[in-house]
Parts: sequence; structure tokens; C-alpha cells
Amino acid sequence: MELLSVNLGRAKTVPYTDHPEGVTGIDKQPADGAVRVTAPGPQGVGASGLAGDTVCDTRHHGGDDQAVYAMAREDLDDWERELGRPLPNGAFGENLTLTGLDVSGARIGERWRVGPDLVLEVTCGRIPCRTFQGHLGEKRWVKRFTERGAPGAYLRVIEPGSIRAGDPVEIVHRPGHEVTVALQFRAVTTERELLPRLLAAGGALHPESLAAARKYTAAQGA
Repeated sequence: MELLSVNLGRAKTVPYTDHPEGVTGIDKQPADGAVRVTAPGPQGVGASGLAGDTVCDTRHHGGDDQAVYAMAREDLDDWERELGRPLPNGAFGENLTLTGLDVSGARIGERWRVGPDLVLEVTCGRIPCRTFQGHLGEKRWVKRFTERGAPGAYLRVIEPGSIRAGDPVEIVHRPGHEVTVALQFRAVTTERELLPRLLAAGGALHPESLAAARKYTAAQGA
């Protein structure tokens, strides 16, 4: 398992975002050299966990529970074949492009060591939005991405550190439950009857997903 690239974005004005100022940092490019990764602070205040990376819409992105976004190169390769176009590392707005790791099959609360120091914890999958669709320029992209069900993973920073392309990635903790990123994604998008199953992941789950699971479960028991 290896980190192929660390991808950073700068604010750019585009016509396809809901941000009040019309800017987005989704267009991420591989960085040269080491990048420092730390917990950015709570959602709405904190942005990206990566130094030099821009998160413009902190209403829905960034913060401690979405500090880093990771995507498997293997999933990008699958989309390349389907779309018939090249998708370079960072094409989906991911911070980390990894190989040899089933990112969407990771369990909520699973911890990865990237490089010598950085430890990350899986919190949830990425929900596609209008900005993502506009960035890719593909028709029905939100629906197609959702149907595929391989969203990549958001992660929180457990131990800060510096990383660079070529660093090894190691799974240092795997929880005993079976709540994967793919399951969490399906539960909050197309199969809400799965929401009660998310409770097994406990506090490792993204707070919004945990609240949704609790609310749904309580309603079912009413």
C-alpha cells in the first residue's frame, strides 16, 4: 500500500458552485515535496487538514471530521475505462491518491499510518455535489457516482505528520464491526433502511451520519 500523490487545491472562480463567492478548491494538483497534515478545527471553522490546500465552502466541507479526502487509484482507473478519458491523480478533488488499499471498503474507525508519523482515522464517504459534477463535466455525474457506491473516504487526523508521494501506507487498527465506508454511503444516500447498522461504528462515525442513524432508529422504534 502506497501513497501515490498528495494533492492540493487553490481557490478558483467557476460557474458551477453554490459558494456565495463562486469559488472552489476542488481542482487539486499533486504537490512537490512534503506536506504537513494536522487537525484543522471543527466544521464551519476549520478547513483542510493539509497545509497549502484550500477548502472554500466550509459549510459542507473540511473540519476535523473531513480533514483529508482519500481515493484509490484503482477506482480512478475504473472510471477512466468507463468515461474513456484520463483521470490524473487529484481528478476527483482527493487529497491522497492511494494504491493497494480498498478505500471504500475500509471500516469506519479504521486507522492508517501514512509515512513515518501521520495517523488518520476513517469517518465517512464522500457525498457528490453540484461542484463535483461541474468539475468533472460529466452528465448525470452525481447519480452515476452515487450508483457506483465507491465514494472514497474522509478521514480525521489522529496524529499529525508530514507526508510525500511514495510514502508507505499501513493499516494500524481495524475495528471489529462491519460498517464500511461503502455501507455508510449507501445508508445516507439510497438505502436509508441501513442506517441502524451504522450505530455499530459508534463515535468513530462522522457526527452527521451518527445523528441520522440515531434519529432513524428512534423513529422506527416509536
